[in-house]
Amino acid sequence: MEMVVCVKQVPDTTEVKIDPVTNTLVRQGVPSIVNPFDKNALEAALQLKEKNGGKVTVVSMGPPQAKDALKECLAMGADEAYLVSDRAFGGADTLATSYTLAAALKKLGKFDLILCGKQAIDGDTAQVGPEMAEHLGIAQITCCSKFEVNGDILKVEREHEEGYEVIEGKMPLLVTVVKSANEPRFATVRGTMKANRKEIPVLTLADLDVDEKRLGLKGSPTQVKKIFTPPTRSGGEMIQAEDAREAVGILLQKLSDAKII
Repeated sequence: MEMVVCVKQVPDTTEVKIDPVTNTLVRQGVPSIVNPFDKNALEAALQLKEKNGGKVTVVSMGPPQAKDALKECLAMGADEAYLVSDRAFGGADTLATSYTLAAALKKLGKFDLILCGKQAIDGDTAQVGPEMAEHLGIAQITCCSKFEVNGDILKVEREHEEGYEVIEGKMPLLVTVVKSANEPRFATVRGTMKANRKEIPVLTLADLDVDEKRLGLKGSPTQVKKIFTPPTRSGGEMIQAEDAREAVGILLQKLSDAKII
């Protein structure tokens, strides 16, 4: 079974910086991590490979430093990795990103299953995976937590607010994976050494069959008007009391004085 996992390198949330001109996240020089939901997607693919055989290819769109994220995925057990990178792709919103990634997957050839994390922690839109399925003309199932393969049929459990649904889909298929699906494995020392020796091919604009008007900032109908860092909250007040009953009484009085209760 040929599986593709789409991963994103996201800024460490403690080091977020914003470009005041383009209103986009500054990624160059900012410490980054593999998007946690994408690690769950990779772990799901690796488990399916161990059970059913096949190959796991990891693809990421981003600047050259995103190779670090791909090497981590290789160290975890992925077979191949590709970076989609070109200045023409910079500043893309979810529509332009999904269009570019879909073109990259078409370039790489046939696949049975595409796995994406439910969402990225930097944008939290949960749009890129489903949009990729639309560009590729394949079915999609979102928020999946369990997977079972039977021939060319994938059976999944799909989480929602009131429980879960059991859904079957015929491959090729795209699924997005939730955090509760698994606990991603750690990269091994041997895997890390092997990944560091592996060359990661880069797909640029010249390699893809795309309409340049649909790429990057100029291909992004979503325009961010303003981004700002939330103000730091002031410290709270510690209630000192002899016992819990007295502390509760003091708290209730303060809430009453503030007209909260």
